[in-house]
Amino acid sequence: MLSLAFKSLWSRRLTAGLTVLAIAISVLLLVGVNKVRTELKDSFARTISGTDLIVGARSGQINLLLYSVFRIGNPTNNISWESYQRIRQQKGVAWTVPLSLGDSHQGYRVLGTSEDYFRHYAYGRQQSLELANGRPFTDTFEAVIGAEVARQLGYQLGDELIIAHGAGNTSFSLHDDLPFTLVGILAPTGTPVDRTVHIRLDGLEAIHLGWQSGRQTQQLTPTEARQASLEPEAITAFLVGLENRVLAFGLQRSINNYRAEPLSAILPGAALHELWSMMSLAEQAIAFIALFVVVAGLLGMLTTLLAGLSARRRELAILRALGAGPRHLFALLTLEAALLTLLGIGLGLLILYGILLAAAPLLQAHYGLLLTPGLPTMDEWRLLAAIWGAGIITGLLPAAQAFRYSLNDGMSIKQ
Repeated sequence: MLSLAFKSLWSRRLTAGLTVLAIAISVLLLVGVNKVRTELKDSFARTISGTDLIVGARSGQINLLLYSVFRIGNPTNNISWESYQRIRQQKGVAWTVPLSLGDSHQGYRVLGTSEDYFRHYAYGRQQSLELANGRPFTDTFEAVIGAEVARQLGYQLGDELIIAHGAGNTSFSLHDDLPFTLVGILAPTGTPVDRTVHIRLDGLEAIHLGWQSGRQTQQLTPTEARQASLEPEAITAFLVGLENRVLAFGLQRSINNYRAEPLSAILPGAALHELWSMMSLAEQAIAFIALFVVVAGLLGMLTTLLAGLSARRRELAILRALGAGPRHLFALLTLEAALLTLLGIGLGLLILYGILLAAAPLLQAHYGLLLTPGLPTMDEWRLLAAIWGAGIITGLLPAAQAFRYSLNDGMSIKQ
């Protein structure tokens, strides 16, 4: 029966192929939406861990999370260095990591920070940053780069980096009078850290000496820059680790009510939850559209099978003449529907994983998000089983129609 079903489909391979393609596209959309949503959520959640608060200028918590952690977007304002020092000295604060953004290197964000960044920043399940080669920076004009930067630009330890003024992909204002020496390359993390060039805060201040309103008015040598006062006036944001997480809400309230300047303190987990809540409506809309595409694909298969019955009456009559009973015809049509649906599911998964594998390096290169498409989850297997079951049920109608055909109906000449 299975061999007969395959041969029957092969004899109608054009219409069968179009039916399989329609089902494949519906599976691609329905399962793809769920998989991409799940993978991206996991990628976002893996980006930062072990940080109790993120503090930045007054803005929405999603905006603060995106630019400080994911390097997406820009801050509304900066935080004064004085405010940063006051907050880091408050009771219960175990450590802080200052973050200063604004410049770039060949399209990659440059982050000014301190040595504490390599000691306290964690991702995934409390995984600390590790160096694949070299060491953390210790000098004003030393740099440590992420794995993606090193791979794409082919950098080796000891190479010189020229920082560009501004965060655009292309800049005609280069800090080429004060180059940085590459002293460390971080191990891959699958986070935006891989796409970041890290330098010291005093190095970031040094390259902006002699600049006014985005224009360089004076060139300095590295020796002259080191002799100047390199304490920053402001930073973009900073991470906070507490001695006890119970203190997080109290410190958050204190910072949000800080009178010296408008500040925002956010809980990373709460900000991520708000981000997913904002996206849930769009996710549901896309899921409904994908579901309707599945229904359309199954209806297309039903139409194809029903329309083909008129042309197949003689074929079915010959099968009856060879000894096939009505139950055999019913089983044959049902089996064909099951095979068409199964082939559509297989083709849909093949196309989906091909797209995911092609998109993964692009997402990591442009947004630092790690997409690791694994085998379908249990929920996805249940979804695929439901589609297959719906396909089999859809095939029952043409199967029942074939069941009622008689030998004489197939062999007689219609007037």
